[in-house]
Amino acid sequence: MKKGFSLPLWVTGAAKSAIKKLLGLPFNDYELIKIPEGKNLIKIKIHSSGLINGKTHALGISFADSGLDLDLTQNLEIWTIASLEKANKTSITLLDRINIIPGQGVGIDQKTSKICISNFAKQLLAVNLIDIIPEGYKLHLEIIFPNGKFLAERTSNKSFGIVEGLSIIGTSAETFSSASPDQLKNAKSQLKQIISNECCDTIIFVIGENGLHLAKSLNTEFPIIKVGNWIGPLLVDAAIQNVKTVILFGYHGKLIKLAGGIFHTHNHLADARIEILVYLAVEAEIPIEIIKKLSQANTVEGALLILESFSLSMAEKLWNKLSDTVEKRSIEYVNRYTKTDMKVAAIIFDRKRIIRWSGNNSKDYISSFKGF
Repeated sequence: MKKGFSLPLWVTGAAKSAIKKLLGLPFNDYELIKIPEGKNLIKIKIHSSGLINGKTHALGISFADSGLDLDLTQNLEIWTIASLEKANKTSITLLDRINIIPGQGVGIDQKTSKICISNFAKQLLAVNLIDIIPEGYKLHLEIIFPNGKFLAERTSNKSFGIVEGLSIIGTSAETFSSASPDQLKNAKSQLKQIISNECCDTIIFVIGENGLHLAKSLNTEFPIIKVGNWIGPLLVDAAIQNVKTVILFGYHGKLIKLAGGIFHTHNHLADARIEILVYLAVEAEIPIEIIKKLSQANTVEGALLILESFSLSMAEKLWNKLSDTVEKRSIEYVNRYTKTDMKVAAIIFDRKRIIRWSGNNSKDYISSFKGF
C-alpha cells in the first residue's frame, strides 16, 4: 500500500523553507514537520527556495506527494511567499502573527473571499512556523498553486461554494485513498473510539472532505466520521457495535448510488447514477417524455435542473423518493450480514451546499442540523 502525506504538510514544508531563507539560513532539500499532538517528525522534501523582490520576500517551492495514484493533488506544485512585518508586541497574539493569503490557484469561499483551509492546516502552520518568526514580527504567507485553478475545474469545489482554485482541507497528516483499505481501517478506528468515549447512539457518516467541512459548519450535535467510499462496510460495522442510528449526510451525486444498491461508491468501481435516477423516475411515475430527457443528462445536477424546470413539485417528489430509497436499501444491505434494529437516515444536499431532501427516518434528526 502506497503511503504519502496530505497537502497541508507540503504547504508547511515550503513555508518553513521560505522563512528560513528570508532569515539567512542555508537551504536544505527537506524540512522536518511537527504534527499537532504528535510525537514524531515527518520529513518533507523541498524543491527549492530563494530570495525575491529585492530580498524582502522569499519563495519556497515543494511538490505534493500524497502517494495516491488517483489524487488530483499528486505532484501538485506549491509556492509559498514569505515576508515579515514589524508588529506591536502588546497587541498581537501568537496565532495572529501569521497572516495566510490565498494566492493564485488557491480556493476561497465564494461568499466571504476567505481562504478555504482546514483547522488542521492552520494548526500545522502555527506549530511549525511560530518558533522561527522573529520576536516582534508578523509573518505574511501567500500560498500559490500555479496549476490550482485548472485542476479545480475537475472537482466539485464549486458545488460547495469554493472558487478560484483548490482548497487546503486535509484533516490528518497521512493520506488515505477514499477507495483504499487504509481509509476503511481508519474510519473503523474512529467509529470504535467514538463509541467507547462518547455517550452517543447516533453518528453521522460523510463521504469526502467537502461533506465533512459542511457537516462541521452546521454545528450538529452528533459525532461525524468521514467514511470515504466504504459506506457499506462501515454501516455493517456500526450495526455490529449497536449504534442506534447512522445519518448518511451527503451530496446527491454520491448518495444516489446507494439507492441503486452500490455500497462502495468510488467512480472507478461503479457509476450508474443517471440509470438509477431514471429507474426512480419510472417508479415515481414521472412522464415518459421527461424521463427521456433525464436519461440524456450528463450529471445528476443537470437532471435535477431539467426536472425542476418541468415541475418543482414533481422534482421534490422524486428526490424525496430517492432519500427514502437510500434509507431502505442501506438497511437491506446491512441485514445481509447482521440482523439489526439500527436505523439509517438520509439527509441530502445539492451543489449549492443547501440541504434539500431527507428520508422518512430523518424527520427526527433534521432539526439538529442548525444551519438548516
